[in-house]
Amino acid sequence: MESDKETSQLNSDDTKSEQVEEQQQRGECCDDQNAESQINGKEILKAIQIVEKDSMAIAESFTSLFASLRSTLSEVTSTSVDHMNCFGDAAGRVQECALDAATKGNRYINSCLRLNEEMKGIDNLATQLKIIRRNVDALDSAVNRLVRFP
Repeated sequence: MESDKETSQLNSDDTKSEQVEEQQQRGECCDDQNAESQINGKEILKAIQIVEKDSMAIAESFTSLFASLRSTLSEVTSTSVDHMNCFGDAAGRVQECALDAATKGNRYINSCLRLNEEMKGIDNLATQLKIIRRNVDALDSAVNRLVRFP
């Protein structure tokens, strides 16, 4: 249920990103760059949180795997039939946990790819900030000259 929420949220975020890109291509969003940068910051934060959550899920999956192995191996008795049953159970649990870890790993990779895409927009924002900083410095210098020599 929670993964369905994440999927729908990611899909709606992708739709928003596509709309913003279309507006940028048409030149419609120049007035909302500040709001857009705040939204991008929130989306990046969400992507980082998803990556962190998926990392924790992977770690928990491996912890579960090792706990299962330890538990199964501790139940081994001296008879070969019990050994074979234990081996079969352990192999089944390893398979289940490996599949679970692989699924969570894929989600983690997808989250990382999404974060990478979100970070690509940062270069454009940095360029805009450099231009604004130059303009502010020039304005500050002009004001200082006027104040010194009235």
